[in-house]
Parts: sequence; C-alpha cells; structure tokens
Amino acid sequence: MNRLAAVAFLVLGLGTASAARAAALTVTVTNVRNTTGHVHVDICRQTEFLKKCAVVGEARAAKGATVIVIENLPAGDYAVQATYDENGNGKVDRALFGIPREGVGFSNDAPIRLGPPKWEEARFSVEGDKAISFKLRYFLGGNGK
Repeated sequence: MNRLAAVAFLVLGLGTASAARAAALTVTVTNVRNTTGHVHVDICRQTEFLKKCAVVGEARAAKGATVIVIENLPAGDYAVQATYDENGNGKVDRALFGIPREGVGFSNDAPIRLGPPKWEEARFSVEGDKAISFKLRYFLGGNGK
C-alpha cells in the first residue's frame, strides 16, 4: 500500500489493523429502469445505517443492472443502501410525505414497509471478497413497484 493510500485509509477511520483483511465488495443493483444518471451506494456500519456512511460508491446507470465495486473494505458487518439518481441532480427526489420519486434499495432486498428496513434485515458479513445483488424499488411509477 503506497503512503498516500495508507493515509487515506487512516483518514477514513478504517485503521491499519484491518488492511491485511481488506476485501473487494461487488454490488450489483438490479431493476435500474433507465440509462440516465447514476446509481449510488452507501456501505454502512450499524452506527451509520440510514445516515451518512464513510464508504460510498457510484457508477453511471446501466439499464437492468449496474455494478459498483468497492475496494479495500475491512472485514466486518455492513448494510448497503442504494439510490438511483435518475435525473442526475445529486439527490433523491421526494414526493409528499418523503416518498422517494427515484429508485431505492437495500442489501438482502430488505423490505421497505412504512419506512426503511431495520439494520438486521439488511446486514451481511464481509470476510473476504464478496458479491451481493439486490433490486431497486420504485414507489411512484416505473418498474418493480
């Protein structure tokens, strides 16, 4: 690991003790309904879940499935929350009562009932390179209602 990467690793609060066990997480987000905008993922520890997460990734949207690879992820328990910024304005557009106008999804296809899922429903463990897949849901039209 070069010096700049080591400093960045420490700044992110991930520590050097986990460096030897760092893994690649491949996240495939399905049910992407268009090719405009970006699919954004937050890789969250329990204390970050549904808030601002330290590890994020983004890729240009690909209709059907978009793949995002996160490198150097330390071993541990995580949940992924994904959003589809279809119009490219840098945020999730919302309707009345905060209902997302764009696609959202969580690892394990955790259910979205009258609010976001619980940590335990979206949690998974990373102990080495791992691949996960889940679908976006649309609440105001589009595929996968």
